[in-house]
Amino acid sequence: MSETGRGEGTATDQVAYFLEDITYQGKSERTQDAYERVLTDFREYLRSRDLTFEEANHRDCMAYVHQLRGAVADSTVATYASYLHRFYDYMLQVGRFDDNPMALVLEEIDESINTDPARRDISVPAMQSFVEQVSHPLDRAVVVTLLKTGIRAGELCNLDMRDLYLAESFVPDTHRPRLDGRPQSLYVDSTPSAGSLYNGERRTASNKRKRDTTVPVDEELTEVLERWLAARPDPVSEADPLFVSTTNSWGERLTPDMVHHIVESHAREMGWYRAGGGPEENVTPHYFRHFFTTHLRDRTGDRGVVKYLRGDVASDVIDTYTHDWGGRVRAVYEEHIYKIC
Repeated sequence: MSETGRGEGTATDQVAYFLEDITYQGKSERTQDAYERVLTDFREYLRSRDLTFEEANHRDCMAYVHQLRGAVADSTVATYASYLHRFYDYMLQVGRFDDNPMALVLEEIDESINTDPARRDISVPAMQSFVEQVSHPLDRAVVVTLLKTGIRAGELCNLDMRDLYLAESFVPDTHRPRLDGRPQSLYVDSTPSAGSLYNGERRTASNKRKRDTTVPVDEELTEVLERWLAARPDPVSEADPLFVSTTNSWGERLTPDMVHHIVESHAREMGWYRAGGGPEENVTPHYFRHFFTTHLRDRTGDRGVVKYLRGDVASDVIDTYTHDWGGRVRAVYEEHIYKIC
């Protein structure tokens, strides 16, 4: 480590400091090695331009990403960019950097991925037919929640009962203070990470969104969640997870693998999933996020609201939607969200 302080000094010191911390967070050796390769490659790229991590701006980062295209797959480009974004974001949070130039780059990459026309094109009526054949209360609740909120599989797994506020329901009201005055809502926290303790329980999944988000729960989703909660086994965890297993891991919090299995099994029945198929062909939990983004954005024409709901809004925009959640965000959502059941 540099003698100037933890996280300060040379670029090599900064990378080593970051890698040490993700080790403490429980990241696997394979993941650590992947981060190190990307950060080392980016560091050498910057050195070739006489730049340091701190001196690199948005255009420098974009130039690096641009030179990757053609050399690696688009999905790999996005992965490299996400690694760099996490590095910069972490160094910003610990006060070692003044800016995260990868934030805008990642938003632009997300836009290009989210609007990828190569993905399977499923209409709302076709998705309604899909949901219709999902009858098990847990499976139906998982599928409809993913489709109507756009949250990731890991984020769904991390939801606790305190993150749900259903007014005038038989469901006991244990909602967290952040939901005060916001009934019929889900709160998706940006804090949980794999391996960390959160609400008294060590988590197996990370919430990857940039900001905490309050997502409306409409009548359809309310009905589906109430049906699930009427049948939900008593949770093993005192954190009171919203979604728990009804199979071999009875009462234990769902994991991303379980969510993927639920979606995959029903997608196979529709002919929407094939072993060996890529993201352009197979319907997965991530496809539901793409479906939510595409259809809600097309219906509203309001990218800001959709970005807020996805948890992707940058700091200079999010306050507008956070402060006006009860007005603009909820109104836009309720007016335009598709019927799926």
